[in-house]
Amino acid sequence: MSNPLLETTGLPKFDEIKPHHAVPALETLITAHNRKLDNLLAANRTPKFESIIEPIENMYHELNRTWSPISHLQSVLDSVEWREAYNKSLPLITKHSTDLLQNRQLHDAYQQVSDSMPTQASKQKLALLNKELRDFHLAGVTLAKDAKTRYKSVRQELTKLEANFDQNLQDATDAWHYNTTQAANLAGLPASIKQRAKSNAKKHGLKGWRLQLDLPNYQAVLTHADSRKMRETFYKAYNTRASDEADNANWDNSTNIEKILALRHEMAQLVGFENYAEYSLATKMASNVDEVINFLTELATKARPVAERELTEIQRGKSIPMQAWDIAYNLEKFKEERFSISDDLLRQYFPFITVTKGMFSLAEKLFNVSIKENPDVSGWHETVQHFEITDTNNHLIGSFYTDLFSRQGKRGGAWMDECVIRKELSGQIESPVGFLVCNFPPPDSEGLSLLTHTEVVTLFHEFGHMLHHLLTKVSYPSIAGINGVPWDGVELPSQFMENFAWCYEVLVESSGHCETGERLPKEMFEKMNNGRHFGEGLATLRQVEFALFDFYVHAFYNSSQGSRAMDVLREVRQNVAVINYPEFNRLPHSFSHIFSGGYAAGYYSYKWAEVMAADAFSAFEEEGILNQATAQRFKQEILEIGGSADFLDAYISFRGRKPTLDALLKQKDIGTN
Repeated sequence: MSNPLLETTGLPKFDEIKPHHAVPALETLITAHNRKLDNLLAANRTPKFESIIEPIENMYHELNRTWSPISHLQSVLDSVEWREAYNKSLPLITKHSTDLLQNRQLHDAYQQVSDSMPTQASKQKLALLNKELRDFHLAGVTLAKDAKTRYKSVRQELTKLEANFDQNLQDATDAWHYNTTQAANLAGLPASIKQRAKSNAKKHGLKGWRLQLDLPNYQAVLTHADSRKMRETFYKAYNTRASDEADNANWDNSTNIEKILALRHEMAQLVGFENYAEYSLATKMASNVDEVINFLTELATKARPVAERELTEIQRGKSIPMQAWDIAYNLEKFKEERFSISDDLLRQYFPFITVTKGMFSLAEKLFNVSIKENPDVSGWHETVQHFEITDTNNHLIGSFYTDLFSRQGKRGGAWMDECVIRKELSGQIESPVGFLVCNFPPPDSEGLSLLTHTEVVTLFHEFGHMLHHLLTKVSYPSIAGINGVPWDGVELPSQFMENFAWCYEVLVESSGHCETGERLPKEMFEKMNNGRHFGEGLATLRQVEFALFDFYVHAFYNSSQGSRAMDVLREVRQNVAVINYPEFNRLPHSFSHIFSGGYAAGYYSYKWAEVMAADAFSAFEEEGILNQATAQRFKQEILEIGGSADFLDAYISFRGRKPTLDALLKQKDIGTN
């Protein structure tokens, strides 16, 4: 019987791919690739780019498009079988990757090709060679045998621990629920949340309402629930997930955190770095640890006075001192009173279908493309859709799947991931394919899912990543799309796209009242925009707090003391935060971005890239929000280049200068007085 994961042309056959296909497909492909590699190295005594680099790029592309569905399906399906298949596959893919990067003969072949490349060689080829040679050294290619073996063992163990961290968090989230038969407990919650909770209770044979701990429910409760006790209950459940403070300790991530940080520190030192933060920065734009800390500290200094004023404003008139579970609720009430606008009222204008159409229309106008659904493509769930993006000549540029709604067993959060990377070798082009995943409220019985404006911004953010992946013009998979892009630059397109969700000419095309179809009124937009900046000080400090914690636990790790994760968090909060966090708060235990999501010693990237995004968007504000010339320049200098050019140089080519912090501070109305 054929294995659909080994059919590496066309789109993945998600209606045929099963968990038992995963390991055999990887074993077959890795064995074949190892054989090909041995033959290539034997045949290339004087290696050339076309004779050895391009065949390896083909193998990388083939393996990636086999691995991608495996990784993706275990994230979006409630399946014990898929999790087991993924966990068995991880060691295979990790070992193969490390074996390649520690192959001294392969490294020497790349070095020979690099040394013999003429100075007038294409930028893509030079960038690819530089990236791969850097990655060889980061994997310890020149280490002694024992050190290489230890590095490989550390990488294997880290991969398992990071996966276990993520799975513990998902299980802890899925296991918790809140059941009530008292309607008064739900006062203030949006009707759509209550309707979903009612259906959920019935599904589980319960009376009343049953709310789970997914992000739409959690945010709705913290922002809208009048019951302070209910807000506290949800806050404690969400912020103690997978920790020693949780009601159910089956999924405690404490040990994972200790082991992950210890192994990362050891791995960094094995290849010559003082700590994992330095190791992480080897692939980023920031040049050293002090530069990142100074950047975050300056941002905190600018934001803190604003945050303190905001906190005073929303505390005013309250007889009870605010706790962490009161902040979002009081902030929302303040905005309703001060700006006459509410989150719940706004969501009536943002049905997900209308928002999606408007967002696609924006991309079509900016980048001269067309986006249309292809309903004939099979997915992995009934709510999955597939869209194709074409140029002005109706030639296929790429395509992407959307999976937008929260459900049991699906990983939380929102993300874009690669399904197929663009490749143009030997005159053949393989178009890129992506996954766009969110966790919005599921459609009701009438197929309606209403988004908060925050969720609209999230959708625009992830679509920015998707455009970066799809619009690349790079030929080689290793540096196409988001590949080879510095991690503190990869967030630029996503943060940039968020800005359009605050433009009336965009929102008027992306809105339509769920009952009347009326576009978002200009008056309502102005109220929303007037209230946009209130809360930015608190939000900025929160992100800086996350980023500093991430950087400190990696940069200042001491093997004799262990992670000190909670101590480090308390120290950061003492210096940065204005909110009084409860002692039971266990942020590290659910901080999947840094412990399982690829942002280790890199969470600062969101703010770093936000500076560039605000500065880049200011060019559109100066030249016209939908200015074609500006959009095409952004497309050519940023979206198309992948990792084929120095990212800062590319930004300067677009903007005419280096980015400055001023645009971000002005945009957020922080530190400008």
